[in-house]
Amino acid sequence: MADTGTGAPRAEPRASGAPPSGVDQEEFGTEASAVLDEAHLGDIQGAFGTIRQFDAETRRSWKRRLLTLLAILGPGIIVMVGDNDAGGVSTYAEAAQNYGLTLLWTLPLLIPVLVVNQEMVVRLGAVTGVGHARLINERFGKFWGAFSVGDLFILNFLTITTEFIGVNLSLSYFGVSPDISVPIAALALVAMTASGSFRRWERFMFVFIVANFLVVPLAVFSHPRASAFFRGFVVPGVHGGFTSTSVLLIIAIVGTTVAPWQLFFQQSNIVDKRITPRWISYERADTVLGSLVTVFAASMIMAVVAAAFVGHPLFGHFKNAEAVAHGLSHSVGHAAGALFSIILLNASLIGAASVTLATSYAFGDVFGMRHSLHRSWREAKFFYATFTAMVIVAAAIVLIATGRLLGLITTGVQALAGVLLPSATVFLLLLCNDKEVLGPWVNRPWLNVIAFGIVSILLVLSLVLMATTVFPNLDVRDLSFGMGSALALVYVAGGLGYWRVLRQRPPDPPMPRARRDRWRMPPLNRLERPVWSRGRLVAMYSLRAYLVLAVVLLIVKAFQLGIHR
Repeated sequence: MADTGTGAPRAEPRASGAPPSGVDQEEFGTEASAVLDEAHLGDIQGAFGTIRQFDAETRRSWKRRLLTLLAILGPGIIVMVGDNDAGGVSTYAEAAQNYGLTLLWTLPLLIPVLVVNQEMVVRLGAVTGVGHARLINERFGKFWGAFSVGDLFILNFLTITTEFIGVNLSLSYFGVSPDISVPIAALALVAMTASGSFRRWERFMFVFIVANFLVVPLAVFSHPRASAFFRGFVVPGVHGGFTSTSVLLIIAIVGTTVAPWQLFFQQSNIVDKRITPRWISYERADTVLGSLVTVFAASMIMAVVAAAFVGHPLFGHFKNAEAVAHGLSHSVGHAAGALFSIILLNASLIGAASVTLATSYAFGDVFGMRHSLHRSWREAKFFYATFTAMVIVAAAIVLIATGRLLGLITTGVQALAGVLLPSATVFLLLLCNDKEVLGPWVNRPWLNVIAFGIVSILLVLSLVLMATTVFPNLDVRDLSFGMGSALALVYVAGGLGYWRVLRQRPPDPPMPRARRDRWRMPPLNRLERPVWSRGRLVAMYSLRAYLVLAVVLLIVKAFQLGIHR
């Protein structure tokens, strides 16, 4: 195991987080910390190395930088690969079976969305030392905390249920009864998570990440055409034209690749891993690497399924992921069907582990309870009990629910994530522009512009879905063009207004890099809560009302598809 520290004798983390004697507290930003759980202070103990808590060594050689990156590696790549879960595999397979590779172009466009959203989370976790749910509650109050975190709990629980649906479908291909597969998977998840060792848990997760690359031999078996793949990758379009159903699937692809739970998971996991501002550049690299791996795996799944079903009688007739495995077995070979089922099982397990943990972290934040993988079950009963309860209830639903109900959950939950993502991103933007919270680490103006673009495009997609659900005869292409033109005008007007605000704002004095790397958020009770203007309150209430309506219409659309499937 690599030790990227200075070689000093190992010591247990100090309960107060204070540096060793003779080391200046201010130098390491530990004098006043917002961290509540003492387990979040100490050495970084990653799957592939250790970094000492008060490491001040300069990494000049590429070898030292690589060893440091290996020790940091984890939160970014786990959250990204974890989002290629059972619902993700099912959604990519549905897109490929029903539309060939004509929706493949959506995936490369999601790389900047993934990187921009999660980079903001990286800074929040490392600089504040607290989870996303707690920051929202403390900075905006319980009402808006319930707005954001309440949506997360509902969405996450439905997502966890889809993971056990994936376990059921993947092992049913091999003839294993769900009465056996689902309980065993539930027990394995609890045992893996409640080990009391962050490093042990992270190593388990890297086993799943490595298994994610089984898409490579699967692609070798299916021989997808390179020309069709690259054309689908760069040329936007939809087989049969844009319809409300294809828009729903596009939103589902967005929601399964960039989901709200990722914000909560990565921020809390960074805090739990004890990553501080000094290591932000390495965690950014971890996040970028994870986004590339995620899009690569998703692209391979779509290429494999499209190669097997385009021109086949089953093209356009997606049923579920198990049926895709049987279709691959029939058209490509039994090895392809078996590999797809193993990939689905792997995706289900890493997804369940990540999403359930994100929810347990958020519960710990909201209720002020200990919530760290460094703690044993005895030390953090509430944390592990919530994890176990969610796993058991989700598994039980899969065992007792009918196939049609499970199909509706799988169909709707990914699109629901896409519909709720703008709300989660808005709160993320507010936090990342809060100087009381991030100090010198607040967003740059260009980053705010990109994030606003992401939110507005997602809102337009959900508006198209809502309009075509209420008025099925609307022309989706004309509607999209009209909304896109209106959005372009908003960009121009908003851009000019934002430029004027920036010109009138006095520039912040530059902060030396060494001091910036040590800056951390003070305890939350010392910060003044931001006061929202009337305009911002109106905008937030309008967003809330819109999301409620969008979710209702999404449920209607999911039921329509479930009835006709």
